[in-house]
Amino acid sequence: MRYREAARLADPLSEIGCGMWGMGGWSGSDDVESGRALDRAVELGCNFFDTAWAYGQGHSERLLGALRRRHAGANLILASKVPPKNLQWPGKASTPADDVFPYEHVIRFTEATLANLGVEALDLQQLHVWDDSWTDATGWRDAVDDLKRAGKIRAFGISVNRWEPENVLRALETGSVDSVQVVFNIFDQAPEDVLFPRCQKLGVAVIARVPFDEGSLTGALRADSRWPEGDWRNTYFAPPHLMQTLPRVDAVAGDAESLGLPLPALALRFVLSHPAVTTTIPGMRRAAHVEANVAAAAQGPLAPDVIAHLRRHRWNRVPDDRP
Repeated sequence: MRYREAARLADPLSEIGCGMWGMGGWSGSDDVESGRALDRAVELGCNFFDTAWAYGQGHSERLLGALRRRHAGANLILASKVPPKNLQWPGKASTPADDVFPYEHVIRFTEATLANLGVEALDLQQLHVWDDSWTDATGWRDAVDDLKRAGKIRAFGISVNRWEPENVLRALETGSVDSVQVVFNIFDQAPEDVLFPRCQKLGVAVIARVPFDEGSLTGALRADSRWPEGDWRNTYFAPPHLMQTLPRVDAVAGDAESLGLPLPALALRFVLSHPAVTTTIPGMRRAAHVEANVAAAAQGPLAPDVIAHLRRHRWNRVPDDRP
């Protein structure tokens, strides 16, 4: 396992981190199987684990707390997220900041996360939605400052709205933000334009989420793919989007085949080839997923000519429900 440093974080992060949404918020999850996958991740050198209160209303956090207790001697870096008070994703400029992240709310949910994890301090606390119009609000900033002073969080980050990688640039200039979590994959390349250079300049860590585009870039998606009622993938891969996605996946799969690489390995190595990326957090609900992803990362960055070729798969998507 390789590790990458970020100027504003205390410890290097494993290139492959573990995104835990699927373990707490998706259908088909099994706690025993999730536990095996998490244990295997630790065994193979993964040290960064990203969860959130919203992933099963603390369930994913409690799974991570149990992992920490099973591996008490390991240096695990634990990250979570404060849900928006109005429980609305994504964040919108039309909503006042204090309706989303007032001071008391950020403090209260950080305390809840600490309890769920069974720790006195959290390595990284993040806000789970964002709009840059909230930058000047004092509630969230005062809460972050107080939590750091009290030693309850060691670093602070923002999880950026999907397909809005530049909707955090003002917040970065405050100096309060130590990390940014952003969607980045073979399709969603926009973070490279402005966000990544700004993070590199400021020493802000980049946590690349959704490296497999919620599963499409694993090659498992089909025209008839459906999930149980309530599973978020039914919304993300609603029929119009699904039909747009499948031919794009086929094109990337053709490139992977010509290179002699599995499609998921190509997707992961594309993400990790960018020097601004500190870690990526694929969902890994099975030990076999962990092993495959760690093996792919061990092969190192893709060649520059391969990266240049893969840039033709860029897909400039925008949210449907703004502002």
